[in-house]
Amino acid sequence: MSYTGAVKVGGPPDVHELTDLMITKVAVGPMDNNAYLLRCRATGEQALVDAAAESATLLGTIGESGIASVITTHRHGDHWGALREVVDATGARTYAGRLDVEGIPVPTDVPVDDGDTIAVGRVTLTARHLVGHTPGSIALVYDDPHGHPHVFTGDCLFPGGVGNTFNDPEAFRSLLGDVEAKLFARLPDETWVYPGHGNDTTLGAERPHLSEWRERGW
Repeated sequence: MSYTGAVKVGGPPDVHELTDLMITKVAVGPMDNNAYLLRCRATGEQALVDAAAESATLLGTIGESGIASVITTHRHGDHWGALREVVDATGARTYAGRLDVEGIPVPTDVPVDDGDTIAVGRVTLTARHLVGHTPGSIALVYDDPHGHPHVFTGDCLFPGGVGNTFNDPEAFRSLLGDVEAKLFARLPDETWVYPGHGNDTTLGAERPHLSEWRERGW
């Protein structure tokens, strides 16, 4: 497999080709955000996960076929900085976690709750509500029928730990608990993790460190 998930701002995207879904990862903006373009291979329908920044870069990646939807993983501004421009250019439908909708200045067409599904052509994503980094953060799980699952975690899970909970012990316990219960407990080690910043990982690579994260408190 040639896909590595290692991308840099200003550099080329990387493409993960699955049987039914193509995932294009591109890095944008001053905070090195990852944006993910999902394309159903059967229908050509596309969705964008996090219109983070650099609308020109994102629209160039999207191409002339456009997108049907933009899914915002959470309300922090570095994850929706180009949302208005992308929506205006494409007419895409917007999705975000219900409890983060008020913090996103572009109207959300579809507020998302835990367990809700989002269709990208014939591909289905399942939302998992993870509380702690923000009140309404969502991860998106694609349970590939031809292989292992894939999960887009926003800022809730990275290589080496969960997302920033801003020195709030209760928020940290909540986020780690949700990540353990809704991702690690339900998905196999082979699950590929696509975070909101930086390199990809797998649940198997991170699972041995859960107790270490709990002990250190971040």
